[in-house]
Amino acid sequence: MHSLFATFWSGNYSPHGYCLMWQPQLLWTHIVADALIALSYFSIPMALVALVRSRRDLAFGWIFWCFAIFILACGATHVMGIVTLFTPLYGLEAVIKLITAVASVATAVLLWRMLSTLVRLPSHEKLQETNGELAAMVEQRDAALAELKNEVAQRESVEAALLQAQKLEAVGQLTGGIAHDFNNLLQAIAGNLELLARKPDDADRVIRWTSSALDAVERGRQLTGQLLAFSSKQRLDVKSVRLAELVGGMSGLIERAVAPLSRVRIERLDPVWNVQTDALQLELAILNLAFNARDAMPEGGVLTISAERRSGKVAPDLPAGDYVAVTVTDTGTGMPPEVVARAVDPFFSTKGVGKGTGMGLSMAFGVMRQSGGTLLIDSELGQGTKVTLLLPLATLEPRRDTQDDSARDERISLAGATIALVDDDPHVRASLAEMLRAAGAVVEEAGDGAAGVQLVQSRRFGALVVDFAMPELSGSDVADQVAGTDPQLPVILITGFADSNKLDAIASPNVTVLRKPFESHELLRKIRDVARR
Repeated sequence: MHSLFATFWSGNYSPHGYCLMWQPQLLWTHIVADALIALSYFSIPMALVALVRSRRDLAFGWIFWCFAIFILACGATHVMGIVTLFTPLYGLEAVIKLITAVASVATAVLLWRMLSTLVRLPSHEKLQETNGELAAMVEQRDAALAELKNEVAQRESVEAALLQAQKLEAVGQLTGGIAHDFNNLLQAIAGNLELLARKPDDADRVIRWTSSALDAVERGRQLTGQLLAFSSKQRLDVKSVRLAELVGGMSGLIERAVAPLSRVRIERLDPVWNVQTDALQLELAILNLAFNARDAMPEGGVLTISAERRSGKVAPDLPAGDYVAVTVTDTGTGMPPEVVARAVDPFFSTKGVGKGTGMGLSMAFGVMRQSGGTLLIDSELGQGTKVTLLLPLATLEPRRDTQDDSARDERISLAGATIALVDDDPHVRASLAEMLRAAGAVVEEAGDGAAGVQLVQSRRFGALVVDFAMPELSGSDVADQVAGTDPQLPVILITGFADSNKLDAIASPNVTVLRKPFESHELLRKIRDVARR
């Protein structure tokens, strides 16, 4: 065996060119052909390497490396074909051919093993069909998403309508007490005006009677403001709220809610406790709890509102933290366990047809959850009910609206100002015109929106004072039309309108909104601040 390999590597052989009789035509043909084949073989692995480097997302396994070695070995055999034309290195050529054979066999084996997988690869037509099916699925998904969004929007609309109905129901249940309060306010205003008419020259008494009438107007404004806040469409606005001020400010509404048979006791609330919630929705939740307490005390009783700070794990469905627990307790009939278990379910009510929507506790529970808190009910039949509203303790101090008390007594002069006044109510328009003229302004009046537009377009005014709610052309319509001819004209929109969304939609830097009823110094100050001379 050793002698066989020794003979194989001895080199005592003639070069391959000898077999070709060293004819130049044959030699060059072999040289050029083998060189081109070798260069082509060597270029293929280089192209494969470039593919691998540029497509990191593709997975290349052993078949790639076997194929690369096989191609390189094939190229090397053709190089050796050129070498052996002149040098008889047949042993090296044999080794290279052996390597080529091993690489080719391995490549062939791997390729045959992959053949079934390659056969199963989808055709171009199948890919197109699959892409079409995928596109159809995407369209179905998009349609389902659009339908889901529409259903969500409809659900939110229904929830908003239910909440609005609950607010209006609360206002309706207050109707008797509100009518009584307004009649008292009107009586106070009418009585003082009658005294003024009888003795207009008694300066001291005129001041006292006027002050009394204005106090009655202010109480009426606060009352209508609360009612409008309840009845208007509001989005949930969670922010830091002063709990003591909120409960104290609505104490009158709570008393009216349980009147006349029951009474209200509000325990002292720590003024430093600020809670994270929507102020108007919390007021409505407490008011609904008061209505429930009134219905649970048909023979009268006591409604108690208290609050305490709690920390840690205060409820199973709340994370540990700092909370304020607002408790509304009544001495009424109470509820059995099966009623307590369903008390916060929407539309669940034990009051009978026409006596409630069943949304009061559900709405209160929803507000608590959206505020980051929850609602707990503790009740026993015949022993009354305690409802606890758990709200997160606010870390930020609420914003406080400050007003300079000296502004009320400030003497404001509008001398030199020319004002256009548009209001369809002749009594309101007359009183406003007298107020402005008393301050030194020149006033031109119009009784409707169209006349107001013509008035403003006829001459140059320092400011336009226009009522919002007028037939045909509203105050915002007048402001829009006037802006076309005089875009710099300051507009003061006066309104007692309830829909805050429509007022918020008036987006113009030249328009200022003033809500009725207002005192003279408020209107005069706004005109002084914005009017052009």
